[in-house]
Amino acid sequence: KGYFNIGETMVYTAALLFGPLVGGVAGGFGSMLADLLLGYYQYAPATLVIKAVEGYIVGLISLKGINLVNPKNRVRWRFFSVGSGLLTGGLVILIGSAFYSGYMELYSSIISAGPATVTFVPVEFWIALGAAVAFLISVAALKFEPEFGLTVIACLSGGLLMVLGYFLYEQFFLGVFAIAEIPVNIGQMTIGLIVATPIVKVIKRMLPQLKAESTT
Repeated sequence: KGYFNIGETMVYTAALLFGPLVGGVAGGFGSMLADLLLGYYQYAPATLVIKAVEGYIVGLISLKGINLVNPKNRVRWRFFSVGSGLLTGGLVILIGSAFYSGYMELYSSIISAGPATVTFVPVEFWIALGAAVAFLISVAALKFEPEFGLTVIACLSGGLLMVLGYFLYEQFFLGVFAIAEIPVNIGQMTIGLIVATPIVKVIKRMLPQLKAESTT
């Protein structure tokens, strides 16, 4: 059923720092190379296209959004960013509680005959995770960067396209395995967002010319 990795972190970092073209190339070719090196040859063609689109969309939305930022509207951007945090947290709670609570079978490989382990995921886990995501995004928007919601929406948009792309690919080639892969890809998207955004913020603070170039 594929594999969990933190590749989204590098895709989002490249896209947010250097824009859609670099994000698309780095996302597509970099992720495809990782699949080939790790032996997931059946995923490589889809990864090239899906991750390229993901990186391009993240970079494009971020770039277009930054160009729309007006310092005079910082209060509105704070509301927007807090709203994006609440939306993200709410989706985590809703989807996790409705579809991914209870006993979950974990497989060690795509061709495993049976689950390697069975674990129980309580509803409370998704409630706590969603609340934490909403809180952290809201704090970042209110205390540090009012337009932080743009970054969140950019990563979520690209990430959801990635989830959809792999679902369609796996449904066509792997049948019932496609459903089981969705939470893994959502997890990759979430980890990528959580890790990439502070990395990008630190790099732009250390190299302000990157921030200036991203607005042109």
